[in-house]
Amino acid sequence: MKKLLIQIDTDPIPAVFDTVVGYDGGADHVQAYGGIDPSNVGPLVDGAIFTRAPKEKKFTALFVGGSDMAAGERLLAAIQEKFFANFRVSIMLDSNGSNTTAAAGVACMARSAGGSLAGKRAVVLAGTGPVGRRAALMLAREGASVKLTSRTLKRAQDAAAAIEQRFGLTVAAVEAADCAARARAIDGAQLVFASGAASRLLLEAAHWQENPTIEILADANATPPLGIEGVDMMDKGNQRGNGRNGKACWGAIGFGAVKLALHRACIAQLFESADQVLDADEIYAMARTMALCETRT
Repeated sequence: MKKLLIQIDTDPIPAVFDTVVGYDGGADHVQAYGGIDPSNVGPLVDGAIFTRAPKEKKFTALFVGGSDMAAGERLLAAIQEKFFANFRVSIMLDSNGSNTTAAAGVACMARSAGGSLAGKRAVVLAGTGPVGRRAALMLAREGASVKLTSRTLKRAQDAAAAIEQRFGLTVAAVEAADCAARARAIDGAQLVFASGAASRLLLEAAHWQENPTIEILADANATPPLGIEGVDMMDKGNQRGNGRNGKACWGAIGFGAVKLALHRACIAQLFESADQVLDADEIYAMARTMALCETRT
């Protein structure tokens, strides 16, 4: 029985990245559809859940992607509403790589911290996009006190409200329109996760290298100039900074290896049973296990 992955994208053109990783994760065939929303997803779901016998349904899985996480969440909910009894297949949500990227980055930060981020003060810079929101969520799940910044307070508040509404966790909203404001936002923090747009500088080196409290930084941007000046995209927990103020740094490529391995592992897991929903919490649990296993080896 062939493993079929149905890639459902909220953007007009399905992401090639997700198609490639679908194959690398073990799918025998990936069928990608673009421009999908709750109004037109029904026939795709019907085709997935009505075509195979119950014991064979695990060989069909759905993947929801696209650049808009809110649209992806709405699509995930619409798909689940179509499921009933044992007429269901496993499904994964990873809009804009939000779950796998954030999970890999936060899990690697936990690895640098010796396995726990509980009680830490964390700041997610430019955190209103898909990756930033998920990073804020995962840091909060770890027990960190989290602030999320944006150039406008309204956008930060909207992102924080969305996290609280869906996941029941409180994240503080902070307006930080420029590097100086973001430097003030990280004052007193131990953890910094940068999740801004490509080629957008969020922090200058001087803003963090002499900061006495910062312990770990992660930058999800791999396109120069990077989000955090002084962090290398290849960093894998490298100590950077000045003397005793060295901080463990993770670059986008540095934790990107975990992200790719995680994405592939999630795809493989989809085909283990027909009743799985892989979203933020499930994907982060996998990432944490993978990152800590790397530490032990």
